[in-house]
Amino acid sequence: MKRALFAAAALCVAAAPAPKVAPLLDARDLDPALVLPPPPAAGSAQALAELAELRAAGTVRTAADEADARLDGDTKNATIFAGVLGPKFDLDRLPATAVLLAQVRASEKAAVDRGKDHFKRPRPYVIDPALKSCKRNDDPLSSYPSGHTSMAFSMGETLARLVPEKADALLARAARYGQSRIVCEQHFRSDVSAGQMLGLLIAERLLAKPDFRAGFDAARRELVIAGIATG
Repeated sequence: MKRALFAAAALCVAAAPAPKVAPLLDARDLDPALVLPPPPAAGSAQALAELAELRAAGTVRTAADEADARLDGDTKNATIFAGVLGPKFDLDRLPATAVLLAQVRASEKAAVDRGKDHFKRPRPYVIDPALKSCKRNDDPLSSYPSGHTSMAFSMGETLARLVPEKADALLARAARYGQSRIVCEQHFRSDVSAGQMLGLLIAERLLAKPDFRAGFDAARRELVIAGIATG
C-alpha cells in the first residue's frame, strides 16, 4: 500500500527535467574531508557491526520493503517529498522553487562527489559479495558519504525552511529515504549518518549565500501563493 501511494503521489507531481545550474558551493565553502569524520576503519568493531546490520537487514526485509527501497533509490529528486507537500507540489508550475531545488541538487552533488573521491570507502557488497544489495552498478569505492541521503536532507532541510509547518514531516521523510539505503544493503550506517550531516550542512551553507537567499525568498512567495505554505 505504501509503495502504491508513493508512486501515485510521484506521478501527480512529475516534474520537467530540473533546470541546469552551477553549484553554489565549492571546496572553500564546504570540504567534506574537513567536516566529516572518517568512516570506520576496515575490520574495526564499528565496521563489523555495520556489516552485521546489513546482513540482518537482508534477512528481515519483505518483498514490499525491498520494492519501497528500490523505488526510493530510483527517485533521486524532490518528488520524494510529494506525499508530504501534496499534489500542488508540481515543479512544472513552481519555476522559482524548481530553480532553487536545482541549485541545492547541483551543490549537493558536487560536495558529495568531493567526499566520495576523498574517502574512497568500498561499497558493502565489495566487502561481502553475499549481501543481497538492490543494485551493484555504482563505483565500488563510493560508499561514504551516501549521496542519496545527502540529497534527501539538503532538499528536506531547504523545504522545511520554506514550509516550516511541515518541517517535521519533511525531515522524517528524508530519514526514511536514507534508511532505504540500509534496506537495500547499498550503504553502511555511517555512510547514511554522514550523508545526513553533509546534507544539513549544505542547506545551511547555501542559505548563507545572498544569491541563494534571494531565490529562497522567491520560492517562499511562490509556495505561499500556490497554497503549499502558509503566509
